[in-house]
Amino acid sequence: MPKTILREELKQKIDRGDHFRLVETLGEEKYRQAHLPDAINLPPDRIQDLAPEILPDKDETIVVYCASPTCNASANAARALADMGYTDIRDYEGGKSDWVDHGLPVERVDDRPEATASSS
Repeated sequence: MPKTILREELKQKIDRGDHFRLVETLGEEKYRQAHLPDAINLPPDRIQDLAPEILPDKDETIVVYCASPTCNASANAARALADMGYTDIRDYEGGKSDWVDHGLPVERVDDRPEATASSS
């Protein structure tokens, strides 16, 4: 069973610049709307396809998260990754809602790269 990580621990890892992969286990649209800083997206239905490509080091620390404490996507992803041979997986069970509720920053993917360009 994968270990858990608390918000405070995750924030400290980010602030220290620790080497680990932060993975949002929600669909692409939810990821694009907002995700934790430097997180990559691994949608639940694509774990088997994408994990070997985007997470090539099976011994690297991987922190997975989803929407909230009631969301099971990160726990399911953690189990799937463990079954694939990943050895150091942590589940941030509080998820994106816990992060945002405590005033911590998120990043967004702008669908319109030209949105800041002025038009004439």
